[in-house]
Amino acid sequence: METITYEYKGGLYVNLTNRCDCNCVFCLRHNGHKGSIYADDLWLDHEPTREEALADFLRRDLTSYREIVFCGFGEPMYRWDDIAWLIDALKARCPRLPPVRINTNGHAALFLGRDVTHELSGRVDTVSISLNGSTAEEYCAVTQPKDGPAAWKAMLDFAARCRNTVPHVIMTIVNKDKTPEEIERCRRLTMDLGITLRVRTYIPN
Repeated sequence: METITYEYKGGLYVNLTNRCDCNCVFCLRHNGHKGSIYADDLWLDHEPTREEALADFLRRDLTSYREIVFCGFGEPMYRWDDIAWLIDALKARCPRLPPVRINTNGHAALFLGRDVTHELSGRVDTVSISLNGSTAEEYCAVTQPKDGPAAWKAMLDFAARCRNTVPHVIMTIVNKDKTPEEIERCRRLTMDLGITLRVRTYIPN
C-alpha cells in the first residue's frame, strides 16, 4: 500500500510525487533510499490521483492535527493543481481545517510554466522554501538543480512573491558542511528579503 498521508509530531504530511528537479547533496533519495525520518517507505509506485488522495485524507480526523504539510519524497509543487483542488475540497468538508504548509524548492514557475504564487492565497498558510546557499554558486553546488543558476533566480522570485500572498514564509538551509560564515550570509540574505531563516540539522541516510 502506498504512503500518501503520514503522521509526524502532530502534523499530517502528504506525499504526492517522486518527481524532483534537484539532486541535493543531503537528500535521502541518494543510494536508492525510499524512506525518510518520518516514514519507512515514501516511494510511490504511481502518483495518486486527486480523488485517491482525498479518500486517504477523509479516513482521518483532520481536526486532530496541528497542521497539514505537503512535503513527501518529491517536490510537491509538481502537483500544485491537484494540491489546490485538494485544499478546496478539504476546506469545503472541514470548516476547521488545520493550517496548511507547503515545503518546496521554489522552482514552480520553471516546471509549471507560470507564476502560481497568487493561487496560494487563501489556501496556504505557510510556505517553507529551501535556500541552502547565499549565492547562485553555493546554491547550485548544494542543490544541483536541473536548470542551474536559473533555478536560483526562480527560487528568490518565488520567495519574494509569496510574501504578498501567504501569511508565513520561511526559508531553510541544511547545516551539512556549512560554515558559520555561510550560515550568516544566508541569514543576512533572508533578512534583506524580510523572511525568516530556519537552520535544519542534517540527518545522514
